[in-house]
Amino acid sequence: MSSSKEGLGRVVTVALLLCIACSVVVSTAAVVLKPAQQVNKTRDLKRNILMAAGLFDASLTVEEQFERVDTRVVDIATGQYVEGVDAGSFDQRAAAKDPATSRALNAETDTAKILRQANYALVYLVNDEEGELDKVILPVHGYGLWSTLYGFIALESDANTIVGLGFYEHGETPGLGGEVDNPNWKAKWPGKLAYKDGEVAISVLKGAVNPASSNASWQVDGLSGATLTTKGVHNLVQYWLGDDGFAPLLGNIRGGNA
Repeated sequence: MSSSKEGLGRVVTVALLLCIACSVVVSTAAVVLKPAQQVNKTRDLKRNILMAAGLFDASLTVEEQFERVDTRVVDIATGQYVEGVDAGSFDQRAAAKDPATSRALNAETDTAKILRQANYALVYLVNDEEGELDKVILPVHGYGLWSTLYGFIALESDANTIVGLGFYEHGETPGLGGEVDNPNWKAKWPGKLAYKDGEVAISVLKGAVNPASSNASWQVDGLSGATLTTKGVHNLVQYWLGDDGFAPLLGNIRGGNA
C-alpha cells in the first residue's frame, strides 16, 4: 500500500515539475518575443495606413514608405495640432478608457457606438515632393454587427475627396460583414466625396448605387447580406467625419489654418 502511495507521489511530483518548467518556458518566451511582436504590430499598422491612402508598395519596406508620413497629435474638439505630446508613444485607445483624457458620449450623438472618445487623436499627413499636403489619413472606429471595426479613411488635400477606406481589425462574419476586407468593395471608395454644402454626405447604402443618381458621388454600395455591418460602417464614417470627429481639423485644412 505504501509502495502505491509513493508511486503516486512521484507521479504528482513529476507532473508538478513539468507544469512549472512549461510555465517558465512559456513566460520566458512571452517576455523575449514581446519586443518583436510589438515591432510587427507597429509595422502592420503603418502598412494599413499606407494602404488606406493607396500608397503601399510591396517592393519597398514599410519604413521606407512611411518616411513620407508625418504623424501628428490633434485635439479633436478644436482641430488644432497638439504640441508637447509625443506622437510615437500616444495611445488613443488607452486614452479613450481614461476619464481624464476622454469624454463619455450620450446615445443620441454616439452613432458609432464607441461609448467614450479620447480628447486627442493621431492623424497622418502625407506631403508631396514640394512639402505641400497631399493626403490626410484619419483613424476611425465604430461598432458593426459583432465587433468594433478599427481602420483608416484617407482624403485628398482638399479634405473632401476620399482616397480610400480600410479596416485592420474587426470580428465581423466572414463572407458577409467580413467583406469590408474585400478589395472589390474597398475599390468603390476612391473618388467619392465626403461633404456636400458643408455637411457630411457620404453614405453607405443598403443596396447598390445608381450611377445616374445626382447623389452617386456621395454614395457607396452596401455589403450584400450584411445590413448591420453596412449600417455600422455608414455610422462610423459619418461620425468621424462629423463635428464630433475630425470635421474641425478638416475645416482647418480647407481654410489653410491647420
